[in-house]
Amino acid sequence: MIHLFVNALGASAGGGLTYVRNVLPHLAAHDDVRVTLAAGTQLREELCRVANVELLVLDLSPVERFWFEQSKLAGLVQRAGADVLLSTGNFALRKSPVPQILLSRNSIYTSRDYFRDLRRRHEYRAWADTYLRSLAAKRSIHWADVTVAPSEAFATELKRWTGRDVVAIHHGFDREAFVRDATPLSGEVETKLRSADGALKLLFVSHYNYYRNFETLIRALPLLRRNIVDRPVRLLLTCQLTPGKNPGAYRPDSAAALVKQLGVSDMVIELGSIAYQQLHQVYARADLYVTPAYTETFAHPLVEAMSSRLPVIASDIPVHREICGSAAVYFERFSSESLASAVARLAKSPEDAASMGIRGGARANEFSWKAHVEKILGVARNLTDSWRPGSFSKVTCAPRSANRKARNRLRG
Repeated sequence: MIHLFVNALGASAGGGLTYVRNVLPHLAAHDDVRVTLAAGTQLREELCRVANVELLVLDLSPVERFWFEQSKLAGLVQRAGADVLLSTGNFALRKSPVPQILLSRNSIYTSRDYFRDLRRRHEYRAWADTYLRSLAAKRSIHWADVTVAPSEAFATELKRWTGRDVVAIHHGFDREAFVRDATPLSGEVETKLRSADGALKLLFVSHYNYYRNFETLIRALPLLRRNIVDRPVRLLLTCQLTPGKNPGAYRPDSAAALVKQLGVSDMVIELGSIAYQQLHQVYARADLYVTPAYTETFAHPLVEAMSSRLPVIASDIPVHREICGSAAVYFERFSSESLASAVARLAKSPEDAASMGIRGGARANEFSWKAHVEKILGVARNLTDSWRPGSFSKVTCAPRSANRKARNRLRG
């Protein structure tokens, strides 16, 4: 029996949520694995139904989260009697009382393109905040006993950045679980999707942020209008280009202004946020999947799109090539012309698009959450066999009163 304490307090959106909601059931399915999970309120409803998991729900802001992790979490881990700490949110515990596996999955900390982008947008506060976080993320790799990255490309980048060895374990995918929920899409979303009937529908699944490079995609739209004349083109977004409608502090004003400036408002359909369980229905309604992201660590939507047999057009970065292989067409990451040309080429060749969809389906089958969990547990067991604890007296533990207060929030 191994007791794994999973710190998922940083899982608040996107890949973080996808990771936890997929990994936890596979961990819980092991008779010889006990799981304690610390998570935010976003995961309370769906994860409280997972059997064999002790769920600790904490409502913390990002600042509170970092303080809690570094001053209180060690005490909870120790009191829980855990054997291994799995830190899923890029930041490790400085003095873990048990061996610690760190999942590092945020490439903005190592991306020169991202820091240049922030300066170009005059987002100097965000630049400073990201820089400080990158220092903590870099130190975290030194604090952890083992650091795991979701792709070989990102593992190589982290090793170059820190000088430490990093293990690459691909994230997974479970097609059966992904398409299980048959709850209909809302009437509003259905109406928006029907408005694109008869058009070439491009899909991009992402909440708005800067490194997903929305502006390059938007600039390609007037080029596509000129290059594809036999039917209209519509871009389906699973976000809204409206301030306050997306998680995080990213401001979509520039993207919204660009849509108006280029006169492509009729080509952009903002579906808004779609529940993860319903996303498969949106993929099924699209013709092509496109991502212009200039930095990534894994990109779950690529695997979801390939599993849905959607031809993929992706920016030419190492992670995208590693994940998609021959099941995608690649374009220069900041070139709207290259993007538009790739879309037009597939749109005009249904045979190539269909062939790519078949290759994508086969490629998606190579990713498995079950296999991912088995490899993580293998790392954990190796650590418990070889790790020797330091002085526990140096670990700052949560006061008993604070611990009781946290336990009062326990769900499971």
